[in-house]
Amino acid sequence: MARELSEVGVVGLGTMGAGIAEVLARAGLSVTAVDVSDEAVQRGRGHVETSTGKAVARGRLADAEREEILSRIRFTTSRADLAAAELVVEAVPERMELKGQLFAELDAICPPDTILASNTSSLSVTELAVTTGRPGRVVGMHFFNPAPVMKLVEVVSTVVTEPSVVEDVQALAARLGKVGVTIGDRAGFIANALLFGYLNHAVSMVETGHATREDVDAAMRLGCGLPMGPLALLDLIGLDTAQEILATMYQQSRNRRHAPNPLITQMTTAGLLGRKSGRGFYTYARPHSAEVVPDARTPAPGAVTEGARPADRVVVVAATAGAADALRAALPDGGLDVPVLLAQRVPEGGRGVRWTGEVDELAGADLVLVAGGDEPEGTRELFAAVGEATRPGAVLATTSATPPVVVCAAASGRPADVIGLHLAGRAGASRVVEVVSAVSTGPDAAATGHAFCAALGLPAVSSPDRAGRVVDALLFPHLNDAVRMLEAHYATADDIDAAMELGCGYPVGPFALLDAVGLDVALAVEQELYAESREPGLAPAPLLGHLVTAGHLGRTAGRGFRDHPSR
Repeated sequence: MARELSEVGVVGLGTMGAGIAEVLARAGLSVTAVDVSDEAVQRGRGHVETSTGKAVARGRLADAEREEILSRIRFTTSRADLAAAELVVEAVPERMELKGQLFAELDAICPPDTILASNTSSLSVTELAVTTGRPGRVVGMHFFNPAPVMKLVEVVSTVVTEPSVVEDVQALAARLGKVGVTIGDRAGFIANALLFGYLNHAVSMVETGHATREDVDAAMRLGCGLPMGPLALLDLIGLDTAQEILATMYQQSRNRRHAPNPLITQMTTAGLLGRKSGRGFYTYARPHSAEVVPDARTPAPGAVTEGARPADRVVVVAATAGAADALRAALPDGGLDVPVLLAQRVPEGGRGVRWTGEVDELAGADLVLVAGGDEPEGTRELFAAVGEATRPGAVLATTSATPPVVVCAAASGRPADVIGLHLAGRAGASRVVEVVSAVSTGPDAAATGHAFCAALGLPAVSSPDRAGRVVDALLFPHLNDAVRMLEAHYATADDIDAAMELGCGYPVGPFALLDAVGLDVALAVEQELYAESREPGLAPAPLLGHLVTAGHLGRTAGRGFRDHPSR
């Protein structure tokens, strides 16, 4: 049976450590909070006072409760005051030598049965454990920021951690009102191993000019329902912290998705650390401020519609009635009141298109939305017919994710007028339109696409004509990483989903999302991404292919990850 702890300690009173001290005191524990100097201690006290003061102002805490919480925390600069603690949580900076030295000192101060817990987000808990004479009583206890709010605690057990210690820490997590996910000691644990590969990938997109910082962040917030875009999140975390976490994970895993992008390293070297320094991927009103201010990289107002032509006459062309209905339903208020023409390929191997409807409607169109199929030959014939039937200068927009826009453009006879308008959105998130430009697309055509989206009230981002565009190119490798984690028996599907929902604020976890999207869809996207890049980290996880072969396609098939034995 787990013992009920009453006397605990926290070492390191930055934002994270002060938050942990508050959480412990809120649960009724007596807390000794330690930092290296009076200034650091006062700063930590200020964090707790500010946090609890906000809780009172929001009606989540009474004044008397706040005073009681503050009375349970003893602030000190002396680590010797931890001699009576039953558990000590360290929350000092992410440097192995610093944490190891601290653990060795705590080992000498604390009684033999005291549990020593690290709040590390990426370092090896096993390496920390062997700096002490009690490796069996060392455990990871990774809280998430802000600790008083976030519900997840990753409990990290090493190969020598005593089962009773894990039981005690799991019971404490439950007492704190947290969901404790117990995992082994691997690089990044669950949340960071998945999160930072995704964040690193987003930086690569910006570094290579795949998309702007604003478009990357908007695409993931709107297309996936995430609370923050990846670049804004990196600014919140701190570029230096991100660089350390990625470097640590890459050193352990040699997974190239964890190798810090050179831009992160360069920004860290230059002191562009994010909110803490006042400038990172974005510029802030002052250090530690959340207020973003325009800078040299901020697009000028109206820049996205410069060169746009009016699109008053819009026609939908579709390969099937179902495709037309799906497109119209996806647009605001049930779609536009515009003509719909069905275009069918000539049967029995013939070439060309047979129209159902008045093809003359196309002659006066400013914009044609083409909802074709995914079969390249049929799409080429469709765009050849549309290109011939429309007037010069009309913008032709493919709404399908495949084939590439450049295939449609080449077939149209006037490639400068062809764009993609791909409506992206996953798992109930609001939609965002990816305005896709091929190498042949003219700037006026892309601008018209943006103006059309603005007129409908649809948020839009610019994307190159690459596999996955922006949303899927970031999302599906991230989901693939989760599948690899599952197939390695690193954690269960339920624990991985809980880690990302409760630790990172995801609307749904990776496996719930995969089941909703369809495992066959995920496999097809991942195959497309890998075929284009040949990046080993983008190769589809074998388990994903095996489940698709077995007919476990997700929610629509009634079987997916939710009834896989490793859930």
